[in-house]
Amino acid sequence: MRLRRSLVVLLVAAALAVAARPYVGAASLFVRVANTGGTVERFFEARARRVDVQPPHTVPTREGGVTAQYYRPEGAIRRSVLLVPGVHSMGIAEPRLTALSRDLAGSGIAVMAMALPDLTNYRITARSADAIEDAVAWLSAQPALAPDGRVGLIGISFAGGLAIVASGRPSVRDKVAYVVSFGGHGDLGRVLRYLATGEAVQAPGIDTHPPHDYGVAVILHAAADRVVPAEQVAPLRQGIRTFLLASQLTLVDMKEANATFATAREMVKALPEPSATYLTYVNERNVKALGQVLVPHLGLEADPAASPERTASAPAAPVFLLHGDGDTVIPTAESAVLADYLRAKGVGVHLLISRIITHAELDRSAAAAEIWRLIAFWAEVLRR
Repeated sequence: MRLRRSLVVLLVAAALAVAARPYVGAASLFVRVANTGGTVERFFEARARRVDVQPPHTVPTREGGVTAQYYRPEGAIRRSVLLVPGVHSMGIAEPRLTALSRDLAGSGIAVMAMALPDLTNYRITARSADAIEDAVAWLSAQPALAPDGRVGLIGISFAGGLAIVASGRPSVRDKVAYVVSFGGHGDLGRVLRYLATGEAVQAPGIDTHPPHDYGVAVILHAAADRVVPAEQVAPLRQGIRTFLLASQLTLVDMKEANATFATAREMVKALPEPSATYLTYVNERNVKALGQVLVPHLGLEADPAASPERTASAPAAPVFLLHGDGDTVIPTAESAVLADYLRAKGVGVHLLISRIITHAELDRSAAAAEIWRLIAFWAEVLRR
C-alpha cells in the first residue's frame, strides 16, 4: 500500500507535537505497519525497540496444548498482549501476523501470538473462546510478562468476536486490560447468513457490499458432512482446503497461488456428485449457488456461545472495535451494532470505522483525517 508520504509526515509531526507518548507510539506503529517507506519509516524503524522473537512454546488449555510464539521487546515490559488471528491455515506463521506481531512489539508491547486449532482448521466454535480464556489466565499469571496481573487481548476477524466472548467470562474478567476486535463479529449467525445470502444487519450510514467467496467456502468446509455422503466428506474438504490455501497464497506468492488454484480445479475430476459440483462452485467463486446449498444448515454452524451478543457476561475491560468501511467477509455494520449492544451493557466502547482498512488489514491510500483517526485510536489502546 502506498500512502501519500507528505500526509504521513504532517501527521507524524502532529503526533510529536502532541507530546504524548501513546500518540508517538501509535504513529510509529501506523508508519511501520503501513510500510510507507522513505525517511519517515526509516526514522521510526531506527527508534523502534529491538524485538526478540522467541521459539514457539505450548500454552496449556482445556483442549490441550496450543502453540504460541512470543515477541519480546527490549527493555522493561509494562503490558503483554495475546494476539489471535482468524480463520487461516498458516497459523502463527502467517506473514501478515508475524509482521504485525513484530511491529506491535517494536512499539513496546510484548506479544504472544497464538493460532487456535479450530480456526486453523476452518471451524468457528466456542471451543476457541475457551482456549482464549485459558491463554489469558495463563499469560496473566506470569509476573515477568504481566506485572499488574492483566494482559491486553487482540482478536483478528472472527477471533475478534471470540476474544470479546472470552474476556467477559468470570475467570478472566479482571485479568483483561483491554480487548481489540479487528474486523470481528457481534453475532456469528448473522455473519454466516450474510456470507451465504448477502443479507447483513443494517446500521445508519454504513453500506452493505456483496460477500467475498472465501467465507462461503469456509462454511461449506464445516458443513460438508451434512451436504454430501459420508465417503465424500474428506475428499471434498481437501479440495476446499486447497482452494483456501491458494487464496491465502495470493498475498505472498502469486505463482504458487496460481499453481494451487490449478490443483484445486484438477481435484474436481476425481470427485463424484454432488461433491464435484460443489467444488466447482468453490473454484468458480459462485457464492449464490453455494449459498442456496448452505442456507438450510447455517443454524447448526452458528454456535450462540461464539457470539458476543449471545453470551451472558460482558467484558469489564474497555473494548476497541476497529472495522473497515467496506468489509466483505464480516460486514462493517457488525461492529456498529455490537458497539451499541455493549454500551447498553455498561461496557466502555471505542468504535472506529476506517476507510483505510478492508478486512482486518491496511490496504488503501487515505486522507489525512483518516490517518489521524487511526493513530488516535491506537494511541488509546497503547495508553492502557
